[in-house]
Amino acid sequence: MASSKENEMEPVASSSDKNVYKDPDDGRQRFLLELEFMQCLANPTYIHYLAQNRYFEDEAFIGYLKYLQYWQRPEYIKFIMYPHCLYFLELLQNVNFRNAMAHPGNKELAHRQQFFYWKNYRNNRLRHILPRPLPEPVAEATPAAAPPLPPPPAVPSGLPAPPMGMPPAPPPASTHSPMPYGMNPGRNDMRNAGMDRRKRKKDG
Repeated sequence: MASSKENEMEPVASSSDKNVYKDPDDGRQRFLLELEFMQCLANPTYIHYLAQNRYFEDEAFIGYLKYLQYWQRPEYIKFIMYPHCLYFLELLQNVNFRNAMAHPGNKELAHRQQFFYWKNYRNNRLRHILPRPLPEPVAEATPAAAPPLPPPPAVPSGLPAPPMGMPPAPPPASTHSPMPYGMNPGRNDMRNAGMDRRKRKKDG
């Protein structure tokens, strides 16, 4: 009896093996195609194209998006060059996001936010990774330094230079003539001329 049962099970097993699909290249081609499609999902414009052409209304395509979540596993995620595709794949599991991406304004908004993320990600990450410098101790108030002295005036030519360490001598004051300026010197000359005439008369 046991042998007859085993003989009946053998053709069933052989028929089920024939229905299993086997890739001719051990799945290499399928792996590359799915990897390429996954990384296309990092582009909001491509998601907008899929929504405009009503791919998201196909239940088979929605099932395919659920199937692609295996790329989040560590053995597959190392092959992805654009990690934003994983974020958009998670959002595409939501029907509201799929419907919203059919609108051009939402596509532009997603693209703009993606740009800002690329622009500021490195600075924001370094801000949290790099150690912050310790605050500098507050220095005690020190008396203000005296302002520097002005340079000594230049010594006029012809005067000896002052010895080192001694303040320079003030320049000589201009000596005014006892004769006031603008006075007519003719009066003094007339007096001198009169005295000379008297002397000549006495001598004569």
